[in-house]
Parts: sequence; C-alpha cells; structure tokens
Amino acid sequence: MTVAHRPDELEPRPRSVAIGTFDGVHRGHRAVIRAAVEAGATPTVVTFHPHPRAALGGNRVPLLSTLQRRIELLEACGVEDVLVVEFTSELAALTPDEFARDYLGAVGAEVVVAGRGFRFGRRRSGDLATLRGLGFDAREVPIVDGVSSTSVRTLAAAGDVEAAAQLLGRPLEVDGTVVPGEQRGGTLGFPTANLLAEPDLLVPEYGIYAGAVGDRRAAISIGVNPHYGGTERRIEAYLLDWSGDLYGDRLVVELWQRLREERAFGSEDELVEQIAQDVADTRNAKRPVE
Repeated sequence: MTVAHRPDELEPRPRSVAIGTFDGVHRGHRAVIRAAVEAGATPTVVTFHPHPRAALGGNRVPLLSTLQRRIELLEACGVEDVLVVEFTSELAALTPDEFARDYLGAVGAEVVVAGRGFRFGRRRSGDLATLRGLGFDAREVPIVDGVSSTSVRTLAAAGDVEAAAQLLGRPLEVDGTVVPGEQRGGTLGFPTANLLAEPDLLVPEYGIYAGAVGDRRAAISIGVNPHYGGTERRIEAYLLDWSGDLYGDRLVVELWQRLREERAFGSEDELVEQIAQDVADTRNAKRPVE
C-alpha cells in the first residue's frame, strides 16, 4: 500500500475514494471504506491528521488509534492507497471547489464515498451534493446505528472495553513503545513491559485488564500503581508464558475485559496473590469480538 502526504505523491488514475478522519476505523468507518473498495476503481482513502477538531479548536481529542495503526487498519480493509492530509487552518480555509480540485481531482478520484452528514471546505460549506455538482460520483453511506467515535470514547473512559469492542468491531487497543520502567514487576515474579503511548492516544479508565499482545495473552495494568504511591500514569503489560527483551519494540495491546480497579494492598504478599489471580483471570478471558 502506498501512503502519501501530498496529492502529487499518488499517481493520478481512476480511484474510488473514501474520505474522512476514520479515527479508530470502527464499524461505521468500515462501511464507508467497504463501499469504496467495492466501487471498482483503485480503492483509496483520504484521511486527516491531526484530528480536525483538535486542529481548529485547540481542544484535545483522545484518539482511538495512532496514525500508524489507522493506516494498518485501513490496509486490512483492502485499501490500496492512503493520502494523509495535514489538517491546518490553511486547509480549512480552502473552498469546497479548491479542496475537490487539489485533493480529489488531483489523484484521479471518480467515485467519492462518505458517511451521512459529511461536510468539507471553508466553514464546512461543502457536502456530497457539492461534489456531484463538480462531476464526481459522490455516494452517501448510511450511518451504522449507535456507532460513533464519541460513543467508543465514552465507553472506554468508563472502562467498558467489551462494549467499546462491539462498536469498533475489534478490541480497543493501546499502542506504544516499550521503555524502561522501575522493574518492580520482575522482583514480584511478573515482569512487565512498560508502554509509552502517544500523548493524544485514548487510554481507558484506570484498572487491571485482561487482553493480548499478538497471539500472547497479557494482563495489563493502567494507572498510577497506588500500592507504591505512584503519581504518574503507567501502562504495563505482563505477557503470559513469555520471557525476553522488548525494550524499544512497538506493542499493540488489545484490551478484552476490565478485571478490577487498581488499589493499594496491605502487604506485598497480598499484591502478589492478587496479581496471580489477575493472571488466572486473563487465561480464562474471552476476546470480545472475533
């Protein structure tokens, strides 16, 4: 798959373009992308980074996926090319005609698909009817009932990763790089990978989760480690039945089930006993979607 950051990096040719931010590539997004894939021409996605709401309003938007992960998920949907458009105030100032010419026409878009309510261009004045008037075969894809990035964020913030997975069509994930931690887990018999996530990535409610890294189950702690008086957020994954050096590796951690809240214990022995139970519960956990 080709990933471009400027229209001139993609060969102009007949394309079926799905357009949107597609944060998280949830079930509703995949319906739009599927329409582009099935339209016949080269399936292409035009997506935006950073998130338009954050770029325009300055408000933090907790992202459901990193840009790298978004691109991986798009490729898994059958997309052949992706144009990542940097969302800036200058981009937002383009008229709908200018955006259509410079970013859609320039890559050869013939079919353009988007979700209901899609708007673009200066003051969000353009829509799919605008594109039809400009000669594009613009197609609206119905909204998937109850599915939105906002709903996923709300469920994740409450720790309901199982319900969030039903909207995503896959488990909620945290994605980051393994960095050195305090190495306390090793002394307790449960060495963990300490994950550094991107600042804008959504991280669910603090607690202990069952999940997986690839095909390896993992017990995951998200929070401040109150037993040791921690104050900074940490994401730590204990990979079951595995040992090795992960420093510097990127991990995509699936969150299947919230097992419990984090808390302090009366003794370290009690903590170790609880971690052992968390590991046992992780072995028995079920992936929320297949």
